[in-house]
Amino acid sequence: MPDHNRMPERATRREWIGLLILSIACLIYSMDLSVLFLAMPAIVADLDPTATQLLWINDIYGFMVAGFLVTMGTLGDRIGRRKVLLIGAFFFAAASGFAAFAQTADMLILARALLGIAGATIAPSTLSLVVNLFQDETERNRAISIWGTAFALGGLVGPLIGGLLLHYFHWGSVFLINIPIMALLLLTAPFLLPEYRDESASPIDILSVALSLLTVLPIIYGFKKMAADGFQPFQLAPIAFGLFLGTLFLRRQKTLTHPLIDLGLFRIPAFTASLLVNLSGVFFIFGIYLFQNLYLQLVIGLTPLKAALWSVPSSLVFTVMSFQAYRVTNHLGPVRTVLLGLIVNAFGAACMAVAAYQMSLIGVLISSVMIGIGFVPVILTTTGLIVGTAPPERAGSASAISETSAEFGGALGVAILGSLGTLVYRVAMSGADLSGLDSKSALAVSTSLASAVELAGTLDGNLPPWLIEARQGYALGFALSCALAAITLLALAAIARRVYSRAHIDDTALQPH
Repeated sequence: MPDHNRMPERATRREWIGLLILSIACLIYSMDLSVLFLAMPAIVADLDPTATQLLWINDIYGFMVAGFLVTMGTLGDRIGRRKVLLIGAFFFAAASGFAAFAQTADMLILARALLGIAGATIAPSTLSLVVNLFQDETERNRAISIWGTAFALGGLVGPLIGGLLLHYFHWGSVFLINIPIMALLLLTAPFLLPEYRDESASPIDILSVALSLLTVLPIIYGFKKMAADGFQPFQLAPIAFGLFLGTLFLRRQKTLTHPLIDLGLFRIPAFTASLLVNLSGVFFIFGIYLFQNLYLQLVIGLTPLKAALWSVPSSLVFTVMSFQAYRVTNHLGPVRTVLLGLIVNAFGAACMAVAAYQMSLIGVLISSVMIGIGFVPVILTTTGLIVGTAPPERAGSASAISETSAEFGGALGVAILGSLGTLVYRVAMSGADLSGLDSKSALAVSTSLASAVELAGTLDGNLPPWLIEARQGYALGFALSCALAAITLLALAAIARRVYSRAHIDDTALQPH
């Protein structure tokens, strides 16, 4: 029998080098979500995509990642996490080459879809391998912080690297950079990373895979359309379709001896509470930062470049906190870190509500930094709890559930908070005097601040009074969304405290013995 009182083995140089390789792979995976932003003008000039094709070029990567996370995480548990990671890295490199030399918009969409499927192997495989590499709880917290830093850095440096490459090379270079990184992973992983699989696992149920895809993709698509176009009743159709198939998926899992998702994981209180906190944290951070980016340009009046520069401090806080979060977790313990982080996050959101309503640039930026200080330790700690409380043989599946919940949280936050802001804006503009505008322009101004700012830019003379009202309406929607975030995060902290307490989970129980 295993000795549960035995001290966990400390990591050697080999494990830390292995973590470095995994982190670089995560950085590339994360970078591919944002690297195309600056390349779009060059792609449009070269491939001449339609408006619909342009949307799919942007979105298909994230859709495929979200749809395949659970399948790839479970596949790693079944056939080996290192094996799935290496297969994914090979196809990620191949798809990157395909994307770089795409001759048509449809070829690029297909390449981005293949990149997403291959990329879905990276997040769950790397996280579950981190758990395998680091047995000591303190070292594992630090390793997960470094793993999270790679994701934060990917989002931060993606546009910067993309801009540098586009300055000197063809737009395809933003994809070609992936190939040497994945080649390094393929060459070193067999020597640095342990293999882990569930020896008793049966083959994956193909019908469950299909149902999981058909559950996730329509729901994500519906919420993304809602965020992009504003709420329309027809957008509920794909969401309802996904939820219906999700019900069938869950029913099927209950009947299988070896399900794609072990529903028993959700009977572990720490797992479910941490997953809820994780999803909610991402929900509000994505929604708030969507508002913030538009707020800086449309309300404060900054140029895109100045808005990006003013956002650098909060981005740096995210990156530094990702790297240092393990110190907070190891000092306070996981449960206290989660609860305190939620309170700090809520306080930052409350300050953001006041700053947004007062139209204070400095206030918004300081609040953004405070939100980052609270948010990063919460997300990384709950990620560790989600994986750490799951049985070792289900770590890949637990990692995939964690990543999928983050995808859902982000899509829901952008869509729901964005729709709330749009509703508040339209109500605020219902009393505005638009009599000087034709009916088409009046409709555009009353439904979108971006349209109002664009139209005002074409007028001579002083700013029209309705633009001031439009900016105030948007600021009010931003403020109310932040106030809602603050109240919900405090309630979530109270719920999480009760769940962890009822499950007899405390910080001493989760610290190394």
